[in-house]
Amino acid sequence: MRSGNPALKASTFERFEIYESTRTMSLEGTVFKTGFLLLLVIGGAAITWSAFAQQNPIVMPLMMGGLIGGLVFCLITCFKPKWAAVTAPIYAFAEGLFLGGLSAFMEARYPGTGIAFQAVGLTFGTLFALLFAYSTGVIKATENFKLGICAATGGICMVYAASMIMRMFGSSIPFIHDSGMMGIGFSAFVVVIAALNLVLDFDFIEQGVKRGAPKYMEWYGAFGLMVTLVWLYIEILRLLSKLNSRD
Repeated sequence: MRSGNPALKASTFERFEIYESTRTMSLEGTVFKTGFLLLLVIGGAAITWSAFAQQNPIVMPLMMGGLIGGLVFCLITCFKPKWAAVTAPIYAFAEGLFLGGLSAFMEARYPGTGIAFQAVGLTFGTLFALLFAYSTGVIKATENFKLGICAATGGICMVYAASMIMRMFGSSIPFIHDSGMMGIGFSAFVVVIAALNLVLDFDFIEQGVKRGAPKYMEWYGAFGLMVTLVWLYIEILRLLSKLNSRD
């Protein structure tokens, strides 16, 4: 079972034994925990958004702390799924701190556009549309589908990694970060791939429930879904910023 999300690896369920039904992963429990993590993201975002509005100099330290903390606890959760009940909420709150500041900066850069609220609406709209498509069988997570999305996700990660390394040496990959047609096209492609990763996340959670994964995997499944949603939101925000730069 493949997943383009590195937090949701194919080998995650392989070591599980059969658990009693009261101790196994459930869809309802995963949904509840996903909602809880979303509230933590919103709470963290509200803090940095408010601090930015008040021109409080603590905004940047909070953002950087959220970015670094989110990365650290993301890696910890990936390597220690059993700790997800603790590390996933910390990850969600930390990412909220970063996203709130990032969104406020974008709103200030493109005043009157409501760019952050557009990105939020598009992110949740995409989530519910794909959830409906997956639950009704319109989109199926076949092996070829999973392989294609994993390959595309890996390619995007390699491009971003190469871009970061090149920027350290004062260079960059041409066009993809610009607001030209190629830059917008690249961002649109990344948004599509990020969105389709949601299908793999849904499949991962469904398979976990079917296989009787242990109860803590509800937190891990919710965490994996949050990783994709955070990525999708950032990419939508990036795409909208490029489109607004052309006005």
